Amino acid sequence: MNIYKQIVNTIREAKQIVITSHKSPDGDSIGSSVAMLEFCNSLGKEAIICHPDAAPDFLLWLPRASEILSLEQNEKLVIEKLQEADLIFCLDYNDTSRVGKEMQPLIDQSNAKKIMIDHHLNPATFAEITFSDPTICSTSQIIYDVIEFSDNKDLLNSKIGTALYLGIMTDTGSFRFPSVQVRTHHILASLIEIGVKHYEIHENVFDTNTLDRLRLRGYACSEKLEILPENQVAIISLTKAELKRFNHQKGDTEGLVNVALSIQGMRAAALFTEADDYVKISFRSKGKENPINELASNHFSGGGHANASGGRFDGSLEEAILLFKQVVSKYIKPM
Repeated sequence: MNIYKQIVNTIREAKQIVITSHKSPDGDSIGSSVAMLEFCNSLGKEAIICHPDAAPDFLLWLPRASEILSLEQNEKLVIEKLQEADLIFCLDYNDTSRVGKEMQPLIDQSNAKKIMIDHHLNPATFAEITFSDPTICSTSQIIYDVIEFSDNKDLLNSKIGTALYLGIMTDTGSFRFPSVQVRTHHILASLIEIGVKHYEIHENVFDTNTLDRLRLRGYACSEKLEILPENQVAIISLTKAELKRFNHQKGDTEGLVNVALSIQGMRAAALFTEADDYVKISFRSKGKENPINELASNHFSGGGHANASGGRFDGSLEEAILLFKQVVSKYIKPM
């Protein structure tokens, strides 16, 4: 039996299905979760999505995204659902540490069967079924493959397709990253054929800025952008006070690190944002010769894709930036 049919058979056998994804949800984690929810329903199975934290406002237009339960807002109910589950989907993460320290033990200690579907490097071995392929651009694309190659393509509809399109679009930088394959475009075409309104998805994600968000991004680029010319690296940093000044909402800095990377001649970029007791960091780089995930893993308790990773620093914002400057030349090779 191929892994696609194995996953579907496991869904059919389950009684209590919970769909999880990583902390700080993005378009692929939200899209793949909603698509899996809809697919389970189309197979006649009830399911529920339980994430560590809430989705950013700019993704709540997606039908059923508002149904996602988050541990930070619905702690008692999420704990109850995870304890009752006999099947847990682990979508878009390669290790249970990615769901955060509050939710990780709930998954680790669960007796439910676990299915990991992911596209990040170095998957851990915690799941009974692991479908991990880092050559595929997004978890959403893998879920499309599960549906098609389990002989269930007839169940694809615009609800599933819209969620999958969102995930693929956001995790590929609107289809411009090297991870995009010929098959990716074939999938996108098939989604449009079943009624997915691709233009509405783009508008909902990219053309719904608040005034505060635009002012924050403008301030970040004009006042907080630093260039390391010897490394061809760009840095943006934002303090808690600065975020508060612009009424920061979750998702307002999404994609800001890519803006820094887009500066002509840059080989890498980093965005440092100060949280209550740590510093959150987003890393981006260009080229196979500049794998930023190694820097994230070795120095900032993070990881991810070769050219797109995240991390954290348990200390001050100034200390985090200083450490980055000290080590970046070991990983980024200027032209």
